[in-house]
Amino acid sequence: MNENVSAAQLRLFIERVETLEEEKAAIADQIKDVYAEAKGTGFDTKTMKTIVRLRKMDANSRAEQEALLETYKTALGLVD
Repeated sequence: MNENVSAAQLRLFIERVETLEEEKAAIADQIKDVYAEAKGTGFDTKTMKTIVRLRKMDANSRAEQEALLETYKTALGLVD
């Protein structure tokens, strides 16, 4: 009896994961569509993706990242 319950639970978990994977793929397609639309109106999608990534960070992590980038740019002579 325990094996049947475990198999049934496992099947439910697998089906939930499969459903979520399908939803994730659909959302990924929608995100691609938004970037394509933005590109079509003249926006730079690479820069937009960078902004999205930065907005996900907390303020301290973002400041740390930006400071490190400035340090590297200065070391390589890329700062005016």
